[in-house]
Amino acid sequence: MPKIALIPIDNRPVCYTLPKQIAELAKENELLLPDRSLLGSLTKNADINAILEWLKSLKDIDIFVVSLDTIAYGGLISSRRSNDSFEEIKSRISTFTEILKTHNAKVFAFSSIMRISNNNINEEEKEYWSSYGTKIFEYSYNLHKMEVTCDGSTMLACNCNATRIPDDILDDYLNTRKRNFEINKYYIELIKQGIFDTLVFSKDDCSEYGLNVKEANLLKEEAKAVKNVLIKTGADEIPLSLLSRAINLNKNLKIAPIYTNPNSIDKISKYEDISVEESVKSQIELAGATVSSYDDCDLVLLVNNFKNEQGELVMDVFEPLFDKELILPDKPYFIADILNANGSDNNFVKTLFKQESLKEFYGYSAWNTTGNTLGCALATALTFFGAKIPNEKVFKTLLITRFLDDWAYQANVRSKLRTNLENLSNTVLKVNMKEFEKVLFEKFGITNVKTEYKFPWKRFFEIEVSIQDIYATVPFVDILFCE
Repeated sequence: MPKIALIPIDNRPVCYTLPKQIAELAKENELLLPDRSLLGSLTKNADINAILEWLKSLKDIDIFVVSLDTIAYGGLISSRRSNDSFEEIKSRISTFTEILKTHNAKVFAFSSIMRISNNNINEEEKEYWSSYGTKIFEYSYNLHKMEVTCDGSTMLACNCNATRIPDDILDDYLNTRKRNFEINKYYIELIKQGIFDTLVFSKDDCSEYGLNVKEANLLKEEAKAVKNVLIKTGADEIPLSLLSRAINLNKNLKIAPIYTNPNSIDKISKYEDISVEESVKSQIELAGATVSSYDDCDLVLLVNNFKNEQGELVMDVFEPLFDKELILPDKPYFIADILNANGSDNNFVKTLFKQESLKEFYGYSAWNTTGNTLGCALATALTFFGAKIPNEKVFKTLLITRFLDDWAYQANVRSKLRTNLENLSNTVLKVNMKEFEKVLFEKFGITNVKTEYKFPWKRFFEIEVSIQDIYATVPFVDILFCE
């Protein structure tokens, strides 16, 4: 099995702990990561020099999975905030590629196309986003739409929005975008030189139009004659998908998607610019598998998709809950619950938990965006299903973690706590998770489990779930895999 080294986007649990758990689903895998303290966070940059030194120290690596944003800027958040020049960033990348040349390994690299969030929240952006974020989004959207449609009303709207943004702020924003875009073009030169084996550009928080969508199209044109340059909607799930691709290299596993709302697969999810059907196909292929018919598949991907408009739990936008009979596949299957962005569909989970047996169940995810959910679910299922020596204890822990995070917290506890900043307390979080633990542990026959929770970035957006050990009154594997 391959020996893999991963340089994550940052130190969040889904970027650091989750890929580690996924690799450990197969005992034969070996995944190496830099120390978590070296990675970037919401408020600090990664220690790039220390990560490069760690990279030098590695031996006998078969595949590198690398966040280029970490090497170039110090992390995903830093890529939007950094004021470093193109030449400074290029110099770091050159040092990095010289180290890569000393390793006889494949390199799966990924870089973000700078997002444009449609709000005035500057938590992950430059300071001026708190006053001009929505205006910059509208300017970007209308400018690109004008170029595509040559619509006079769009041009007028674009000009009006531009006049509402101070010149120095608009110049800084556009110069930052241009620098990042030029760095991404430089990466295409590197894959042409054979430095990278696969290069993925991720489109984070997309809409139909925008400078980020325009840049994606330009990068696609730039790389049209280059093999293995991929442009994918999403961001945080990309390293999980590439990790799956590395682990499952040459296994050719086949996935059959089925949908709870099959007549709505042409709908577009929140924060994405492609249909649900396209997103599913794209994520399956990125994870190293192929789309297949039901009769010919190894695994079934059950997608709980929305009928009309995807819900957004953070914004209190709700899609009608799952209200059908749940017929589980008679083959190995896993679930991507995308009825909502940012959390589970409560009715779907309730209906799932009513099933007497979850025979051949290979994982569940309802994390953040459609792309995030799919990438997580696919990497988990493909790795555990394809394992020569499956690690059942890690799978139990990962599965319970996803339900505690995606269902208990994101779909229920978060809305209750986020009304008061005083609730940013690990103790308060623990108390509010108790009732959901009880339901979950009873379903899976679990006793004596020790859980801990915290807010790793001191905000309500994400939590860290730690499970010390799992004991089951009925062997967990019997619940999931026996007749």
